[in-house]
Amino acid sequence: MSKSNLSGKKLLRTGLQIGISVAALTIVLSKTDTDKLLEVIGSANPWLLLGAFIVFNISKILNALRLNRFFRAIDLNISETYNLQLYYIGMFYNMFLPGGIGGDGYKIYVLQKNHEIRMVNVFNAVFWDRIAGIFALVFLTGILVLPSTFAALYEPYIPATWAAIILCYPLSWVLTKMLYKQFLSIFGITAIESILIQTAQVVSAWLILLALGLPSNHIDYLAIFLVSTVATVLPITVGGAGAREITFFYALNHLQLDANSGVALSLIFFAISAISALLGMLLQGKTTSKKPKKQ
Repeated sequence: MSKSNLSGKKLLRTGLQIGISVAALTIVLSKTDTDKLLEVIGSANPWLLLGAFIVFNISKILNALRLNRFFRAIDLNISETYNLQLYYIGMFYNMFLPGGIGGDGYKIYVLQKNHEIRMVNVFNAVFWDRIAGIFALVFLTGILVLPSTFAALYEPYIPATWAAIILCYPLSWVLTKMLYKQFLSIFGITAIESILIQTAQVVSAWLILLALGLPSNHIDYLAIFLVSTVATVLPITVGGAGAREITFFYALNHLQLDANSGVALSLIFFAISAISALLGMLLQGKTTSKKPKKQ
């Protein structure tokens, strides 16, 4: 395939991502009381928002540590500092450069370039790190859904939710053994790290709820937050913008809860993600200029 065709496909994908984000945000904002939404955001407690920002970045540091554990499993030994820099640059690519190489692609490219290691091995480590996160996300979503209003509304689905919780990690272990035996020795520790990462993100969202002064139904908002996180995993929007907001809007309306608070939570969380990702821009260029020292 020619470079012009590849560039055309990247531009098309970028255009679609931007279009979907804009369309989703337009739908939400057109159906939301924007004056009240701005009032809710403007009255948020700044210290609790700072706490949410710190906890969010703790989750990202834990995520980088987990990823480096996968790297060591394929005999790719890099320092934790260098790996953290690379991780934040990847965040920047994912958030601000949609449709292009992407954060994961950037990490794979740089590591394969600077180390004598097969690209497929680096890809496997990055890919299975992502999968570990998805399993933790499903596990915690199920746990939060059970005490939420969703469980009362959809009682026949409670057994299926329990089944998903119970079978989640046995299935993950079986898939690891079948497909990626090189990661089997770190399965337990990475599973624990994955749960801690997602828990930290839930705590960050909860601190935003407290900052907004939301008095009740926190479990419902946090359950929707995790469901919306699943939606942002799909690479169809710019940094998840629009996907989380539209999930919150329709889910909260379905539960007859205040959609303004949910959309405010979503927008603030996106802002925290974007500000954190900008740190990667400051590190851009440092990881490609020379081969990093091994650990």
